[in-house]
Amino acid sequence: MAKSVILGLSILIGLSSLGLFTYKGLKTFSDKDRVVTVKGLAEMNMVATSAYIDIDLPISGDNLPELIKRGEITKNSIITYLTKNGYVRNEIKISNINIKDQKRYYDTRWENGRQVREKIDRYSISQRLTVKSNDIKSTEDKKSQMELDLISRGLTSNITIDYNYPDLNSIKPHLIAESTKNARVAGEQFANDSKAELGKIKTASQGQITIAGNYSSDDEASGSGEKPKEPYMQKARVVSTIVFFLE
Repeated sequence: MAKSVILGLSILIGLSSLGLFTYKGLKTFSDKDRVVTVKGLAEMNMVATSAYIDIDLPISGDNLPELIKRGEITKNSIITYLTKNGYVRNEIKISNINIKDQKRYYDTRWENGRQVREKIDRYSISQRLTVKSNDIKSTEDKKSQMELDLISRGLTSNITIDYNYPDLNSIKPHLIAESTKNARVAGEQFANDSKAELGKIKTASQGQITIAGNYSSDDEASGSGEKPKEPYMQKARVVSTIVFFLE
């Protein structure tokens, strides 16, 4: 009889303990499921550190020696123009001549349901002159003036600008820290509205840094505002996704 009583009490205590641990386990599991996912945005405007004006000299035809001669005349004429407008001769970078040979004088195309032959230039040559713009903010104006002057002199060329910006690795830590800070602010606001407290970070995912600007190729990176209007500026943007525990 005594043994039966002791056995019964043992079973009762065991079941009570099991229930207590099960409750605590379920409560812990439930608490871990109480999370909030927020995004933090950080943006920074970057000003170009340098600017270069590239002058491309394309020319094509069938007589290669004549093309090379014409290209040299054009190149020297543009160099003369540049030196007269304040650019130092030894600071004008001249690329090597690039020659492309089509190895044919005719090509075919479809017209009204039949193939027709059309004349093409066998040879095309190109060369580039590059000058540095000391005043970055006025580079666009310099480029426009160059285009007008060279066209008026009969010097065919394609002029573009190459802006150099700070290395992304130099601004990445600041952007990540700022996006994380903004994500925490959003999480705290949600926690307050939910009568809870924001806990530790469960998971974090940092998005890629995107660039927006007139000379960038990422059209989806304008962020919450417009792209910088100044051509010598770009906007770096990063979005971090963070999951916080709610307590």
